[in-house]
Amino acid sequence: MDANEFRRRGKEVVDAIADYYENLDNIPPLSTVSPGYLYKIIPNEAPETPESFEDIQADLKTKIMPGMTHWQSGNFFAWYPSNSSFPGILGDMYSSMFNIVGFNWVCSPAATELETVVMDWLGKLVGLDKRYMGIKDDGTEGTGGGVIQGTASEAHIAVMIAGREMALERLKAQGLSGDEADKMRHKFVAYFSDQTHSAGQKAANIIGCKTHMIATDDGLRLTKQALQAAIAADKAAGLIPFFVCGTFGTTNTAAIDDLPGIAEVAESEQIWNHVDAAYAGAALVCPEFRPLAAGIERADSFNFNAHKWMLTNFDCSALWVANSTHLVNALSIHREYFPPAEGDTSFVKNYRDWQLPLGRRFRALKLWFVMRMYGASGIRA
Repeated sequence: MDANEFRRRGKEVVDAIADYYENLDNIPPLSTVSPGYLYKIIPNEAPETPESFEDIQADLKTKIMPGMTHWQSGNFFAWYPSNSSFPGILGDMYSSMFNIVGFNWVCSPAATELETVVMDWLGKLVGLDKRYMGIKDDGTEGTGGGVIQGTASEAHIAVMIAGREMALERLKAQGLSGDEADKMRHKFVAYFSDQTHSAGQKAANIIGCKTHMIATDDGLRLTKQALQAAIAADKAAGLIPFFVCGTFGTTNTAAIDDLPGIAEVAESEQIWNHVDAAYAGAALVCPEFRPLAAGIERADSFNFNAHKWMLTNFDCSALWVANSTHLVNALSIHREYFPPAEGDTSFVKNYRDWQLPLGRRFRALKLWFVMRMYGASGIRA
């Protein structure tokens, strides 16, 4: 495919996408195929010779489309939404055009710096405390900042690792050597409610820590009192609390945990306090809902999915930390093939040190398109 054919086929694809969205509500939202249907109708090996675009398009319509669940349909009410928008799609197209692997500033300065900027935009749009901003009001670099993760599950793992790093540093400050502190890792315990998303348990499984699932109250909320009791029992058993997750909008019932109470306990116990707002966090673009989220200003990290309820195509999970030190210290690894930026590096963020993978897509571009083409008023609407 040369550039001329790409122009022609690209226009056909854009027309097909527009037609799909215009007629989406007339399509049954759920697929009716049976498991294994596709294995029976496509070859079991890749083609040896090139196939035509027309043949591929035909197979898309007759073989792939019947097996699709149409999440963007107005008739689709399963799970929480995963919104898309035309500005988001266009931004994603440009991201595919550049096709960068943006593991540090040198890889593509604009990709890094735009992410810092739009995450500050988004943080201000949802009313986050200034501690979470990458750039202070006076133009100097902040201690915190935002980073775009693939999913809230990835964000959960990253901040649990940061919390573990903070706990290890606390043990060393109490007089333990690095090796002695590391030998205590098997005693680390993280706290979740029985309503916390499964991502919490998966993150704990991955980093290898203990978990304490705490029963919620009659409103299905994690409370200060329940958290205090759980921590006291675990400390008496010789365990080391290091992390707690409060939820703003649980998956089962959209309940809101006692975030101020959780923050009070976390501060007292010096443990990492993460707020998971994967679904409901987008509501905070409307100031009238912010009183419901009292307490997030005291958290160590906050996360919500712009790809759930804020018109930005999957994947775009926004994570902020109030202080990036522990996150970067835990995930930073230097190699010769990671060339550093030269000159003033005050605002140079190597986002590879803020996430699990090394490489990363230019996700900030679609978020930038959405925020500019809708504006704050359009997003609130």
